[in-house]
Amino acid sequence: MQTTADTRPTTRAALHRYLPVLGLRLTTPRLELAPVCDDDLAELVALALAGVHPADRMPFFVAWTVGAPDDVARGVLAYHWRTRAEAVPERWTLPLAVRRDGELVGIQELQARDFAVTRSVTTGSWLGAAHQGAGIGTEMRNGVVQFAFDHLGATRAKSGAFTDNLASLRVSAKVGYVPDGTRVVLRHPGVAAVDQRLLLTPDRFRRPDWAVGVEGLRDCGAWFGRPELVDPGVG
Repeated sequence: MQTTADTRPTTRAALHRYLPVLGLRLTTPRLELAPVCDDDLAELVALALAGVHPADRMPFFVAWTVGAPDDVARGVLAYHWRTRAEAVPERWTLPLAVRRDGELVGIQELQARDFAVTRSVTTGSWLGAAHQGAGIGTEMRNGVVQFAFDHLGATRAKSGAFTDNLASLRVSAKVGYVPDGTRVVLRHPGVAAVDQRLLLTPDRFRRPDWAVGVEGLRDCGAWFGRPELVDPGVG
């Protein structure tokens, strides 16, 4: 009997058995956040190539959005393959593909080092230019911070932005982050910039009037270094 492409499992479904974190799913009123899988990568590359920021502004420490299209594409692919391959309970990076009505709109990242002891996470994100200015950045940050505090057991969430990245700083302020010092860093060859560090603790978190939905945590707690974690309402 001939097997068509429509009957084959997605890469996410096929690999979930071996990498349970791929079954994690967060939901907010408008968005769905799930770990980036190979099923997402072609769409993710297209979103990045369509534009993330104005050409005369660089909001990232690594200028991954600059270069020939093929170079940007290879960089996006390599980053996501590398972060998945290198993740261990003591040091992990979790890029979450953010979708609105099924359409990929950006990435919300969560990362930590020695999380089982430090209970500290760092957030980072980007949105395709066509999806900016609609409150999506604030909603996805709210969702991932709720997940970190209420489900992973984090006690600190860190972030940061260059001082001229006003959009990112506004999102952080809406969520409740407070300044946590600055540092001068190299932005471009020969050009310095001020990086504003930010800190959020559960008592300062400006919670929205909704709760993030969480599915699949029971199976992947060990990936975060906390195998005792369970899904909401379970055990």
